[in-house]
Amino acid sequence: MTAQPLLTHDVCELEPVTDKREGEERGKVRILVIEDDIEAATYVVKGLRESGHIVDHAGDGEEGVTLALSGTYDVMVVDRMLPKRDGLSVVEALRENADATPVLFLSALGEVDDRVKGLRAGGDDYLTKPFAFAELLARIEVLARRANPDSVQTKLSVGDLELDLLTRKVQRAGQDIDLQPREFRLLEYLMKHSGQVVTRTMLLENVWEYHFDPQTNVIDVHISRLRSKIDKNFGEPLLHTIRGAGYSLRAAD
Repeated sequence: MTAQPLLTHDVCELEPVTDKREGEERGKVRILVIEDDIEAATYVVKGLRESGHIVDHAGDGEEGVTLALSGTYDVMVVDRMLPKRDGLSVVEALRENADATPVLFLSALGEVDDRVKGLRAGGDDYLTKPFAFAELLARIEVLARRANPDSVQTKLSVGDLELDLLTRKVQRAGQDIDLQPREFRLLEYLMKHSGQVVTRTMLLENVWEYHFDPQTNVIDVHISRLRSKIDKNFGEPLLHTIRGAGYSLRAAD
């Protein structure tokens, strides 16, 4: 199932842009989202932040150019149809100012001619709406990795559990663990949020891309399977159920 980028809850006000870059953890991607649709912007910004990245938002083309030229970003996500200055003009202005930051166009304009115009204007990738958030995230991380191989964290670890995002290899205590694709995505999300309580809603939106609760036990089944693979026969358990709240992946204190 491919989920459309729609929110089923009230749209929250986007956090203000910040120019502070000191103390940021290595491995996070710095992203500028230029999108005038508040619902779409909230969906994208929220998802990228929950995935562990640092995100600023501009609501029109002129603000986007100003922020892009005054900040330091690894990737920009730009809508084609923007007020004050359209997306093509935004990217052309950046390229004229020698800004080579990778740009992903995110637009409802999906004809071949539209995509060609976006790429010729200086875009590096083009994704049409509606889209799956997992694909958007993967494309952003690929662009960031191409521009700066050290900008994206490719290996995750919690205790003696290790996950390699490039080779898709998972090991605990040096032993290989074979995971199905959905189990891998579930573990990746839990490891990126290690030490935190991850709710069912967070898992449904970010691993299954459901923006509603299908009222099934799909999460319970996958958690049980994952726990049997990463915890069984490995001493201290890492995956914990937090009654009434969700789940937490953490190493023993």
